[in-house]
Amino acid sequence: MATMQKNLHTSFCGMSLNSPIVLLSGCVGFGEEYTRIKGFSNSDIGAVCLKGTTLDARLGNKLHRIAETPNGMLNAIGLQNPGTQAVIEEIMPGLDKTEAKFIINISGSSVEEYGEIARHFDDTDIDAIEINISCPNVKEGGVAFGNDPEMSFRVVEICRKNTSKPIITKLSPNQTDIAHNALRCIDAGSDGLAVINTVMGMAIDIKSKKPIIGNNRGGLSGPAIKPIALLKVHQVYEASKKHNIPIIGQGGIINSKDAIEFIIAGANTVGVGTALFYDPLVCKEINNGISQYLDDHGLENVSSLVGSLKLN
Repeated sequence: MATMQKNLHTSFCGMSLNSPIVLLSGCVGFGEEYTRIKGFSNSDIGAVCLKGTTLDARLGNKLHRIAETPNGMLNAIGLQNPGTQAVIEEIMPGLDKTEAKFIINISGSSVEEYGEIARHFDDTDIDAIEINISCPNVKEGGVAFGNDPEMSFRVVEICRKNTSKPIITKLSPNQTDIAHNALRCIDAGSDGLAVINTVMGMAIDIKSKKPIIGNNRGGLSGPAIKPIALLKVHQVYEASKKHNIPIIGQGGIINSKDAIEFIIAGANTVGVGTALFYDPLVCKEINNGISQYLDDHGLENVSSLVGSLKLN
């Protein structure tokens, strides 16, 4: 077992984490992918967000589902998953909960579906529930829940009524006022916020003159969206800090410098996702860099760095 630096221990939504690093939903499946990597240890991370789960099983979108772009990656997986009951009965019993915490990411096509999924996971030993509100509301014309503050409120509200688990709401950058949406989610009972989800984008094959992604468009992640994510984290932090709501800062983090920037902007923890595809062991380097930075600046822990941005 690796020895984690003491100054990296942090608390998030009541969970005690070895590290401020959270592995992001969709990038590590249901926890089985990264455990096969030689040299990886759960002691290198604080928590894992499991793959997006819907009430019933989904096959996902047609190919292609992933496309590399300059400094980023487009994806439109389509929430392929075995469904809530299969995750609870077949996957969760095999998770190693001795070092890292596990967060289930839930998605729905109606407010009622979100509530039903939250109720099912409330009876399990999952540590927290992350709500993906970037899904389309089928009953109301396909508008994403996360792009409308009042629909976001309704989703969080029904989940709050159906679970006593910590709720983390994953905010979409594809909206007019992310800070206002964050406050509505807090009003509805969200214990934490994940900022941001992917930015919608497209890639085109100039030979066929067709989109490369089978779904035509997909979510852009990776270093290309980091400046957007940093701004959104800071905006949400400024709006929500009086409520003492913790933030997972995410979007293009590939090294310790990136992670430190997000913490300074207002994130309590940092999400790592796309970087894992080309460096599965990047978390160790990020931990070392954060720990060294804290030592160099005479800071005892990560929380003492959160929100320390000095505006011009």
